[in-house]
Amino acid sequence: MTPRNILSFAIGPVGGALLGLITLPLVTWFFSQEDVGRLSMLQVTLSFGVLLFSLGLDQAYVREFHEREDKPALLKQAALPGFLLLTFFIAVFLCFGELFSDLLFEVPAVHLSLLVALGLLASFTSRFLSLVLRMNERGFAYSMSQLLPKLLLVILVSLYVLLGADKTLTNLVAATIVSLVAVTLVFAWNTREEWVKAVSAPFDLNEVKSMLRFGLPLILGGLAFWGLTALDKVFLRALSSYEELAVYSVSVSFAAVATIFQTVFSTLWAPTVYKWASFGEGIENISKVQRYVTFVVVTVFCLAGLLSWLIPTVLPESYDDVQWIMVSCLGFPLLYTLSETTVVGIGVSRKSLFSMIASISAFIINILGNLLLIPNFGAKGAAVSTCLSFFIFFVLRTEFSNYLWIKFSRGLMYKFSFLSVSTAVSYTLFGEGNIGVFSLLWFFILFYALLEFRLELKDASLFVFNRLRKFLPKFSQ
Repeated sequence: MTPRNILSFAIGPVGGALLGLITLPLVTWFFSQEDVGRLSMLQVTLSFGVLLFSLGLDQAYVREFHEREDKPALLKQAALPGFLLLTFFIAVFLCFGELFSDLLFEVPAVHLSLLVALGLLASFTSRFLSLVLRMNERGFAYSMSQLLPKLLLVILVSLYVLLGADKTLTNLVAATIVSLVAVTLVFAWNTREEWVKAVSAPFDLNEVKSMLRFGLPLILGGLAFWGLTALDKVFLRALSSYEELAVYSVSVSFAAVATIFQTVFSTLWAPTVYKWASFGEGIENISKVQRYVTFVVVTVFCLAGLLSWLIPTVLPESYDDVQWIMVSCLGFPLLYTLSETTVVGIGVSRKSLFSMIASISAFIINILGNLLLIPNFGAKGAAVSTCLSFFIFFVLRTEFSNYLWIKFSRGLMYKFSFLSVSTAVSYTLFGEGNIGVFSLLWFFILFYALLEFRLELKDASLFVFNRLRKFLPKFSQ
């Protein structure tokens, strides 16, 4: 993948995260806290629906794409079984009218159930059409389709505010579903040649069975990872209140800005490291990358802890706890990114079972953590449970990789990740009223990291300076 392609794929997550920072204050100021919490249950349901009804065939499509000549037929075999199953499931649920909305929102309403059904179909369809763009390396079209729903949501909520529309759950859900349908339509237009051919392509049941044998086992690991990132919201819905769920969801959304780092790094890292492994060259660079990423992870944790007091300035007073919760919510994107630098051995050795064990183990720990912490701490407990679970996830992936492939030093990563995580969860639970103490602690960790990684900082500074001299010759005179 060329740098230009990488940049085109990165535009989507970067722009989406920035637009999310605009959407959040708008939604929290205009809609009730309970309805914001209900919206998060809709998002959890949509992500779960895509994961479950894809039947792992989305992963099989990616796996088979470069080996199949008849790619439209491959798309049909991958998407049709799950689409038919999802349609049947929706039809059964809609027979009960208000069941969808009653289960998700505790608001029995047929029109809300219809909106949820439409959202499920749109999310499922856009998943497979987005894969067509990704596999054909049409990064700009893929990124624009990611940006569009966020942009439409901002526009629709802004129109609600300007026109004085009712601050109802229906309007909030409708804005979300309209944005999803819009992105599906854009995907459909950008991939029209592929899916039009797929409609008339032959359907080979034997090929589908082969793809299912590959894809279905992946669902277990996928469900475990989904549980790591979404089960906290389900437990908050069951054990606490929609208000706590809203506070937590907004915290997660603020922390999602760190996914910019996660997405860009993963896009660059995976092809590079597997190229090193295949040629047996550059392996020594893996430890260097691990040190750089560890420094970035620690720095982001520290800066978030030091600057989180700014968050209440853009949110209603009822969301004040976001400033404490958001820091622990960074555990998902940051620790996942760090684990990507260490998990290489599992991929190189093709022992994906170990990756699944790591996901399932962390998932079980997250269940126990939510059950123990949410009744006493609400949204704070959910954030702490997820952060600790991802720390375990990182450690397991690292140890399995070290066992299966080359040995590498892990002490420094463990030391700084433990410092960051332990301070983050303490800050979430006990930061209120002790912000001075924690500010000193964050400063200490950051200063310690600057000393420990001074050589990396020097190398990075020289790299940036040399690049500037190359593009700005006058600076070198």
